[in-house]
Amino acid sequence: MLGGREKLHVDPAKKHNILISSYNKERVSQPDISGVRVWLILWKAAKGMQQTASASISRLGLGLSDFAILELLLHKGPQPVNTIGKKILLTSGSITTAVDRLEAKKLVHRAGDPDDRRSRIVGLTAAGRRLISTAFTRHAADMEQAFRGLNSRERAALIRLLKKTRPMLA
Repeated sequence: MLGGREKLHVDPAKKHNILISSYNKERVSQPDISGVRVWLILWKAAKGMQQTASASISRLGLGLSDFAILELLLHKGPQPVNTIGKKILLTSGSITTAVDRLEAKKLVHRAGDPDDRRSRIVGLTAAGRRLISTAFTRHAADMEQAFRGLNSRERAALIRLLKKTRPMLA
């Protein structure tokens, strides 16, 4: 007896189980919505989508940067080399190498910029337009399949929320 009270002995294993049980109940009732959890879920989703997109593009016989350049030119028309690099996040050296590779395959052509003699404009050749038109149609179908679990309202919400994070990340 200690001070008129009896000391209770609690089995350490039971104490551990009680703490874990309490922790798990708390987690179920209060989902983790911390910034770290959001980042982790977003990172895993982005990584999975990147793998899906890369596999889709690879099946088309193109590399990711080549596809990105051709797709940009298909949807935006002829562009200065440096603009292409900025839009698809390639360094000036990488974009030059990629454009050289596509030009060697006769998928793009370069021409002088009439407004700036220092700049070169890249555009699709007829062969490049045929290739990327077919490739993009297949890739778009693959991406539709990848997002089949989201209805149009959920897709719109996802796009809105992801765009909302952009200014916070700059």
